[in-house]
Amino acid sequence: MLDNQNSKTQIKSRQRVADHGEVFTNPREVNAMLDLVRDESFRLDSRFLEPACGEGNFLIEILRRKLSLLQDLKSQTEWEFQSLIAVGSCYGIDILPDNAEVCRTRLEEYVLSQHPASERLPVDSPYLFSLRYMLLKNIVCGDALTYRTAENKSITFCEWTPIAGSMQFSRRDFQFDFLVTQSHQYSLFDEQGEVQSFDEPVHTYPPLHYTQLYRYDTL
Repeated sequence: MLDNQNSKTQIKSRQRVADHGEVFTNPREVNAMLDLVRDESFRLDSRFLEPACGEGNFLIEILRRKLSLLQDLKSQTEWEFQSLIAVGSCYGIDILPDNAEVCRTRLEEYVLSQHPASERLPVDSPYLFSLRYMLLKNIVCGDALTYRTAENKSITFCEWTPIAGSMQFSRRDFQFDFLVTQSHQYSLFDEQGEVQSFDEPVHTYPPLHYTQLYRYDTL
């Protein structure tokens, strides 16, 4: 789904429409749909998955809403940590590699445009490395219908859980296909209204400081 604020067209080409059914959603329609879950879209850690994310129209609007909650934060460190909570809650899948890449770039650029010290942020900032790593893991090139990546591997998503008072995140990886098929067969909630756990993670990692998330691939 593409943000078309600067474009009158909702398609890139007729061929892409024919091959992939690619038709982009206008911002007005995006906001109308998100307003149906307004409270959740303004909750920092509420998770959203767009299974045909395109260039990120839905995800960037969700991110705008979440980051608006941070505008009064005075501490840059606190802002960075809280912003990664917001980014880590946004997930996307798109079948076309160019769309997935543009989506990551747009989300990164928007986050940095809101950063309280964006003009002074060095190119080798550990926060920037962690932001890019999180987006790489959360925005996947693949097919949401087959649950496979472009490399024909199982789509796996990271669950990023902030650890209060430590500026750290814990990470657990789950296979997308199992989560989807199980949630179709069973209620997402138990008799007490609590979210049920359908699967054990395929991998669990030790907590890392928010500026060190990009080091997970070396563990």
